[in-house]
Amino acid sequence: MMALQFAVVLAAIFFGARIGGIGIGFAGGLGVLVLAALGVTPGAMPLDVISIIMSVIVAIAAMQIAGGMDYLVDLADRILRKNPKHLTFLAPIITFLMTMMAGTGHTAFSTMPVITEVAKENNIRPSRPLSIAVVASQIAITASPISAAVVFMASLLESEGTGVDYIQLLAVAIPSTFLAVMCTAAIMIAFDKIRGNSALDTHPEYQRRMAAGTVTVAAKEQRVLKPGAKRSVLIFLIGLVAVMTYATLISDKVGLIAEPVMPRDAAIISIMLSIAAIIVLVCKVPTADILGASTFKSGMSAAICVLGVAWLGTTFVHAHEEAIMASASDLLNGFPWMLAVVLALASALLYSQAATTKALMPTALLIGVGPAAAVAAFPAVSALFILPTYPTLLAAVEMDDTGTTQIGKYVFNHPFLVPGVINIALAVGFGFLFSSFLI
Repeated sequence: MMALQFAVVLAAIFFGARIGGIGIGFAGGLGVLVLAALGVTPGAMPLDVISIIMSVIVAIAAMQIAGGMDYLVDLADRILRKNPKHLTFLAPIITFLMTMMAGTGHTAFSTMPVITEVAKENNIRPSRPLSIAVVASQIAITASPISAAVVFMASLLESEGTGVDYIQLLAVAIPSTFLAVMCTAAIMIAFDKIRGNSALDTHPEYQRRMAAGTVTVAAKEQRVLKPGAKRSVLIFLIGLVAVMTYATLISDKVGLIAEPVMPRDAAIISIMLSIAAIIVLVCKVPTADILGASTFKSGMSAAICVLGVAWLGTTFVHAHEEAIMASASDLLNGFPWMLAVVLALASALLYSQAATTKALMPTALLIGVGPAAAVAAFPAVSALFILPTYPTLLAAVEMDDTGTTQIGKYVFNHPFLVPGVINIALAVGFGFLFSSFLI
């Protein structure tokens, strides 16, 4: 029966991936319905994670309508055009920091056109900076103070009495993921130089498209920033600082607020909703326009996806918790790094860092995985690049009209896989290093 139910889970995930977009969430709900028909009691819905995602997204959408995203993209544009030789390093730094600040990797959409154009202007194959930038935007979720994955992970570690809190989690996750991104960029640059395939004009597909006249040479976009653009970014940053400050004050390690009025989850939700309200008032943002913002649409789509797949994952895992614990406890206790492999493979199917964390991390701690190992393996929930179906991957392929960023006919031979695997492996390795003396 367990095998049949697992087959239902896989079928639902693959069906959702085939539909694409928000359909993954729909398929997750369908999978829960089928499991219930087979006698499985549905697990708890991830409403806490969904609430955090929604509150953060509305704040970001308000900032976007106020012009804040245009201001950040314009800033990124100036940085990249001023230092084109370092594009492969700077592009992932920008997407990493934007995702870390915003708590969602969908901010990478706005920077991809800039990365592509700067690469073309400087005879650099766009596939390299684009691929590392996309991977960086994914792994930065595990370093973001306001991402649903980080907040849930911190709450789980604290509720299980591991002695690890929100501050320690970020103290390990931020440096380990950022260093991994930088090392990945350096490795891929060296790899390209050794193979001699860094120059764009040597790529056969680019040559073919140039001859056919299908490659566009866009002029630098002159953005007219709205009056409240800079103010909206400042207000959002104040909210981010407020979240981190409150989380620090209520931390058991700091102990300045022994009995907080609000738990961390509620504080993040209320602060982000408040930030959205302040941006609307101060920057005179029409609330109706927020509903049409691209970040709002993609964020709410992500929320539905997490709702469906996380609910599906927790339903199956909770139904067979004892069997999973019996079969996996010895392996993971003997080889704790194997948890990273499990999380990476699961995230490729569950399509979300938050959903993967919600579905598997509680069981990992239950079967005896130490908190230091769990924190070290945490970045592995970002392996969304394995299957080339994630929106940011597809967007990178579509935006690169030079043809250097392509998905091969064997599906897995795409430019995101190698840098993604290297990035995850390095982040987990650095995670074990940092957690050894910080936890």
